Amino acid sequence: MRKSATGIPAGASRCALAFMAALAGACAPLPGASNAGEPRDIRIAGSGVYPESVTSDSAGNIYVGSMSGTIYRASPGSEVAVPWVQPNEANGLISLFGVLVDEEHDRLWTCSNPNSFAPGGPTGGSSLVAFELSTGELEARYPFPAGPAACNDIAVAPGGTVFATETAGGRIFSLAPGARELDLFVSGEDLVGVDGIAFAGDGAMYINNVRSNRVQRVKRSADGSYDGLTDLALSQPVSGPDGLRPIGGNRFLQAEGSGGRVALITVEGDRATVTPIATGLDSSPGVTRVGSIGYATEGKIGYLIDPALQGQDPGDFYIRAFTLPEGL
Repeated sequence: MRKSATGIPAGASRCALAFMAALAGACAPLPGASNAGEPRDIRIAGSGVYPESVTSDSAGNIYVGSMSGTIYRASPGSEVAVPWVQPNEANGLISLFGVLVDEEHDRLWTCSNPNSFAPGGPTGGSSLVAFELSTGELEARYPFPAGPAACNDIAVAPGGTVFATETAGGRIFSLAPGARELDLFVSGEDLVGVDGIAFAGDGAMYINNVRSNRVQRVKRSADGSYDGLTDLALSQPVSGPDGLRPIGGNRFLQAEGSGGRVALITVEGDRATVTPIATGLDSSPGVTRVGSIGYATEGKIGYLIDPALQGQDPGDFYIRAFTLPEGL
């Protein structure tokens, strides 16, 4: 296993760690995809990439965002991800967190945010942005309300409504099919730190919280409105839970940034079994799967926040590949 190098200063506060983990970070199973041979890591062809989320389509293309605002794509079997969509005045991309393939609607969704590490400080606002998956052309941009915000991750519900988490203010926004602007689904202090979001096979919504290290089920009333949270009793602690991807039934892959790992989350009632399946990652905020292979980003966030590493060359950035357990 690769040695973990989270680069977190020993004296950092828990709140600071959580916030940085959030700033450092739903994709369906792909039963038709095939992966022959050993898993192969994918190098991202860029400098200062600092990737966050990663997603994939049924053909095996892999998409990853970056702090620079570029979306990279690796074609099936390729060991290099190259620029696919680059920021410009029209799309307004700044620094990217969540990316999500929505093949049913021919879309690639992403969360664009002000870059906290930009020279001179962050500028611009947070937005949920949609591109045509087949062409990479900009489809629409949906700004978050004015004020501090961090659009983090995305999931598409049965029926096509898109949900996006907002980590800094503890909010979840929704976008109904055909809607022209985001609606507030829920807001609350107990949601500050909300990060990953995904839907189980039965349509239930699940989220995790990078600040409080929780995995939760979102209760919804008959009309789909918010009706509270259920904290899942975890078989072992999680550390910096981030990207959350459904893999069938009540099972999910969860990337854990400060934990440097990917875990399998299996939900039974109000309990969840947490099984680490890839460890030793360098701050891993995102995960996806292609057939029997899992792919996790390494954010290398330490090179941005650790005084001992700041200014040093982080080297190449990779999407790390690993074999999934049999039966997934």
